[in-house]
Amino acid sequence: MSRSVQGIDRRQIAWVNNRHIQEDTLNEAIEAIINAYNEFALPKYWGDGKKAAVDGTKWKIYEQNLLAEYHIRYGGYGGIGYYHVSDTYIALFSHFIPCGVWEAIYMLDGLLKNQSDMQPDTIHGDTQSQSATVFALAYLLGITLMPRIRGWQGLTFYRPTHQTKYEYLDGLFTDVADWGLIERHLPDMLRVVLSIKAGKIKASTILRKLGSYSRDNKLYKAFQELGGVLRTKFLLQYINDPLMRTSIHGETNKCESLNRLVKWLGFGGEQQVIGVNNRDEQRKRIKFNHLVANCVILHNVSEISRILHDLGQRGYEFEAAAIASMSPYPTEHLNRFGKFGLDPTRQPEPLDFDLKIPVMEPLKDCRSVAKNF
Repeated sequence: MSRSVQGIDRRQIAWVNNRHIQEDTLNEAIEAIINAYNEFALPKYWGDGKKAAVDGTKWKIYEQNLLAEYHIRYGGYGGIGYYHVSDTYIALFSHFIPCGVWEAIYMLDGLLKNQSDMQPDTIHGDTQSQSATVFALAYLLGITLMPRIRGWQGLTFYRPTHQTKYEYLDGLFTDVADWGLIERHLPDMLRVVLSIKAGKIKASTILRKLGSYSRDNKLYKAFQELGGVLRTKFLLQYINDPLMRTSIHGETNKCESLNRLVKWLGFGGEQQVIGVNNRDEQRKRIKFNHLVANCVILHNVSEISRILHDLGQRGYEFEAAAIASMSPYPTEHLNRFGKFGLDPTRQPEPLDFDLKIPVMEPLKDCRSVAKNF
């Protein structure tokens, strides 16, 4: 950066980073960008902000590092940048976690820590994002878990009672819910949820402890039973509703697109190595990259909105499907490298949140079209 910005010394940049920037301040900056993004009309054509999806991508770090683990799927040593992405494409939260952990234990933390104007209550993820325990804890926290599940045929389907029989689907059900166990331990499960809500403990900590508990632990078994019932209900809907599967697949694909964007924005692209061994600094690098990505997304939405508005002033109108199929992730117009000048007297143009999008259909119909993309 010091080579690209004239008049800035690398020691000055390092001093500002170490003295003035912490993970909390980066989160506040990210939230400010999200709130500004939410003021535009264009993202409302992609989603209502009530859904989010989670996924991770590997970042390279030094092998001689306490966090470093070998990732079998990606190959090589590193850590995982784990992102929560709104259905409107903006990235809401990010973590930096080891490769060897079960990613599902971190999926609820991002929603609970998110303080922006966008507050999703439904979360999507890939197969790693589902387990009976996560289903139960998400439900008690008021969050709807709707993962993309591969190989659901091997999962247990619960029937309500031993006497319950189904004419055509009876072969799917191989176990019976233990309602008595759930009822006895529901107060204990609610105490866990209240502790999470009060900020006394993280959801990821609870899920990690429950995952390591002995199977004889009654609280663990109660979470498993409740989650098994909830997962059975979800699986029946998942099998029966192709539009639901399409919607979940579309939302999780937005995470894949964001992963490509954040890696492209990282200096050095795919070959980038997070060149520090300090744990706090590694998390800050992920947050810095997340902030830059959100700034790019905000800029793109502002420019796309302006262009569409100008075309509307000239009499053009667009189909809802055309607006719904757009994305704020284009990068062809961005220059990652070169010489950049800092002018403290320059006043950027204010964001215009009142730009009208010239679509033929009303907003409600447009959202229904967007779910199919």
